[in-house]
Amino acid sequence: MESDLSPILYSLHNCPYAIRARLALLKAKQRVAIRSIKLSNKPFEMLAASPKGTVPVLIIQQNSSVIDQSIEIMIWALIQSDPDNLLQAEDSNVLPAMISFILEFERVFIPALNAFGCAKRYHEDDTHKRRNTCQIELLKLEECLTQHAFLFSNKESLVDIALLPFIRKYARIDKQYFRDAPYPKLRAWLNRYLQSPLFSKVMKNYDLWQENQREQFLG
Repeated sequence: MESDLSPILYSLHNCPYAIRARLALLKAKQRVAIRSIKLSNKPFEMLAASPKGTVPVLIIQQNSSVIDQSIEIMIWALIQSDPDNLLQAEDSNVLPAMISFILEFERVFIPALNAFGCAKRYHEDDTHKRRNTCQIELLKLEECLTQHAFLFSNKESLVDIALLPFIRKYARIDKQYFRDAPYPKLRAWLNRYLQSPLFSKVMKNYDLWQENQREQFLG
């Protein structure tokens, strides 16, 4: 019997970077073996493939290549198959523009998100200030959604599924505040994803991977 040469994804359940990689792979309908890990016990096989030691890591067994950046995993998956046209491939200028949008959001929002999360957890005095820094970026997204149905255009795109896990993480830090915050369109956009059957698959729990165990597959 031939060995299964499906790609292998090392993943962490609640990591936003891993979530968006899983989301893109499911959107692309890729058959992928998923190896769920703990950062406190990183498998040797993952570290051998990607010494930086963070998830997600995708090993493409057919050509022995490794992709260990979440956006690159997403693009690789959608180049293989993009039934929802998330890359909007009919226009060659769109993908660079989407990547620029994502990277600019990450540059400003993710440090602010992490600072806000820490401040909230440890009841620091500047929690409101740190939340306000996040809110400036979220209001920009709210404005995008007043102009078109999705974050980048009137069609769902790579941008939506790339930003989704970070907006979800923000919403979970202070759920009551998020419910009352001045971005109703962003809240509705997020809830549509979170309540979808696809997102339930994205957040499925898998047994922690151990060497020589039977592979589990995404979805």
